[in-house]
Amino acid sequence: MDSFFSLSKLFWFLAAPDHLLVWLMLLGLFLLWLGKRRLAGWLLSIDLLLLMAVLLMPLGDAVLCPLESRFKQPDLNQIEPAGIVILGGGENPELSSVWQQSQFNAAAERVMVIPALAKRFPEAKIIFTGGSGSVLRQSFKGADGVADYLGQIGLADRVLLENQSRNTYENALLSAKLLGAVPDKPWLLVTSAFHMPRSVGIFEKQGWQVIPYPVDYYTTTTTGFKLDPRLWRNMRDLHTGLREWIGLVVYYLTDKTDQLLPGES
Repeated sequence: MDSFFSLSKLFWFLAAPDHLLVWLMLLGLFLLWLGKRRLAGWLLSIDLLLLMAVLLMPLGDAVLCPLESRFKQPDLNQIEPAGIVILGGGENPELSSVWQQSQFNAAAERVMVIPALAKRFPEAKIIFTGGSGSVLRQSFKGADGVADYLGQIGLADRVLLENQSRNTYENALLSAKLLGAVPDKPWLLVTSAFHMPRSVGIFEKQGWQVIPYPVDYYTTTTTGFKLDPRLWRNMRDLHTGLREWIGLVVYYLTDKTDQLLPGES
């Protein structure tokens, strides 16, 4: 698992779309330095056109929409889960540690639903699972970052914290270990909508029975062809969507899921 985690981080450092644009620009400049002006001009022009396309349109919608629409919201009046497992990712553990106060990011909806679900299902066990997905900053744990917030809303004794997992596979594995075994009854699974297909596949592969509860939606179009000039956000969404599709393929090929694109049966 250590090699899988490290290799996945190295691969994404090289393959992330924003990084690829930088590598393409550097290659163009290197070719220009070698005197290959024609080829360098083509590469730099392509790089600029791609950057402009991302700047002007939310192209990430095209890759995120099929993931976010894969699972519908469950009718909470029709279910009675034995527990609720919330995947980390909405918290900022490093900022939380520095400022000694729970800090959150754009995926904060993963944490925001905890009070409502705890009230709606008073008998259900609750696990928040999240360690650190960073190679360089393993000391900052996601679950530790939400501990202060849970104390403020009176749920510190209700929510079990799992803070050693580094990816979704370990979320499922270590949550079951925390419970003593894989639960034999359905649990509500909470994570970002784009991340739900891979999460369902991973948890079910390990024997969990899960009811998907997607939150934290990104897409506003199905194609991404809409004038919306925001480079940082459009690049973020494209980065997020491509990473998730690559994750689905890799997890399927490494036998961590049984389906390439898990969905509602």
